[in-house]
Amino acid sequence: MNTRTLVIGVVAAAFATAPALADRDPTPEERTAVEDALRGHGFTSWDDIEFDDDGYWEVDDAVGADGKEYDLHLAPETFEILKQEED
Repeated sequence: MNTRTLVIGVVAAAFATAPALADRDPTPEERTAVEDALRGHGFTSWDDIEFDDDGYWEVDDAVGADGKEYDLHLAPETFEILKQEED
Protein backbone atom coordinates (compact mmCIF):
# COMPACT_ATOMS: atom_id res chain seq x y z
CA MET A 1 0.00 0.00 0.00
CA ASN A 2 1.44 3.35 -0.90
CA THR A 3 1.55 6.38 1.37
CA ARG A 4 -1.06 8.32 -0.60
CA THR A 5 -3.64 5.54 -0.26
CA LEU A 6 -2.93 5.30 3.45
CA VAL A 7 -3.37 9.06 3.97
CA ILE A 8 -6.64 9.09 2.03
CA GLY A 9 -7.92 6.18 4.12
CA VAL A 10 -6.99 7.87 7.40
CA VAL A 11 -8.63 11.15 6.39
CA ALA A 12 -11.80 9.37 5.23
CA ALA A 13 -11.98 7.44 8.50
CA ALA A 14 -11.58 10.63 10.52
CA PHE A 15 -14.50 12.28 8.75
CA ALA A 16 -16.66 9.18 9.05
CA THR A 17 -16.21 9.04 12.83
CA ALA A 18 -16.52 12.79 13.52
CA PRO A 19 -19.75 13.67 15.32
CA ALA A 20 -22.27 15.54 13.19
CA LEU A 21 -23.49 18.90 14.35
CA ALA A 22 -27.10 18.70 15.41
CA ASP A 23 -29.87 21.03 16.43
CA ARG A 24 -30.26 21.40 20.17
CA ASP A 25 -33.09 22.15 22.54
CA PRO A 26 -33.06 25.50 24.33
CA THR A 27 -32.06 25.83 27.95
CA PRO A 28 -34.94 26.86 30.26
CA GLU A 29 -33.72 30.48 30.13
CA GLU A 30 -33.46 30.44 26.33
CA ARG A 31 -36.92 28.87 26.03
CA THR A 32 -38.40 31.65 28.16
CA ALA A 33 -36.69 34.33 26.05
CA VAL A 34 -37.81 32.77 22.74
CA GLU A 35 -41.39 32.29 23.98
CA ASP A 36 -41.54 35.91 25.22
CA ALA A 37 -40.33 37.07 21.80
CA LEU A 38 -42.90 34.89 20.03
CA ARG A 39 -45.69 36.40 22.12
CA GLY A 40 -44.29 39.86 21.34
CA HIS A 41 -44.54 39.04 17.63
CA GLY A 42 -48.21 38.09 18.12
CA PHE A 43 -47.91 34.29 18.11
CA THR A 44 -50.22 32.45 20.46
CA SER A 45 -48.86 28.88 20.43
CA TRP A 46 -46.11 26.78 18.86
CA ASP A 47 -44.63 23.31 18.90
CA ASP A 48 -40.90 22.63 18.79
CA ILE A 49 -38.23 25.22 19.50
CA GLU A 50 -34.64 24.31 18.59
CA PHE A 51 -31.39 26.13 18.03
CA ASP A 52 -30.37 25.12 14.52
CA ASP A 53 -26.74 24.23 13.89
CA ASP A 54 -26.79 26.95 11.18
CA GLY A 55 -27.09 29.59 13.93
CA TYR A 56 -30.75 30.55 14.32
CA TRP A 57 -33.77 29.59 16.42
CA GLU A 58 -36.19 27.33 14.57
CA VAL A 59 -39.83 27.31 15.68
CA ASP A 60 -42.33 24.85 14.21
CA ASP A 61 -46.08 25.39 13.84
CA ALA A 62 -46.28 28.84 15.42
CA VAL A 63 -49.87 30.09 15.31
CA GLY A 64 -50.04 33.76 14.37
CA ALA A 65 -52.66 36.35 15.23
CA ASP A 66 -54.25 35.53 11.87
CA GLY A 67 -54.84 31.92 13.04
CA LYS A 68 -52.44 30.47 10.46
CA GLU A 69 -49.49 28.20 11.29
CA TYR A 70 -45.96 29.20 10.38
CA ASP A 71 -42.48 27.76 10.60
CA LEU A 72 -40.07 30.46 11.77
CA HIS A 73 -36.39 31.23 11.91
CA LEU A 74 -35.41 33.77 14.58
CA ALA A 75 -32.14 35.65 15.05
CA PRO A 76 -30.13 34.13 17.90
CA GLU A 77 -29.74 37.27 20.03
CA THR A 78 -32.51 39.66 18.97
CA PHE A 79 -35.21 37.07 18.12
CA GLU A 80 -36.04 39.12 15.01
CA ILE A 81 -37.99 37.03 12.50
CA LEU A 82 -35.53 36.07 9.76
CA LYS A 83 -37.91 33.76 7.88
CA GLN A 84 -41.63 33.12 8.19
CA GLU A 85 -43.09 30.37 6.04
CA GLU A 86 -46.77 29.42 6.12
CA ASP A 87 -47.21 25.79 7.10
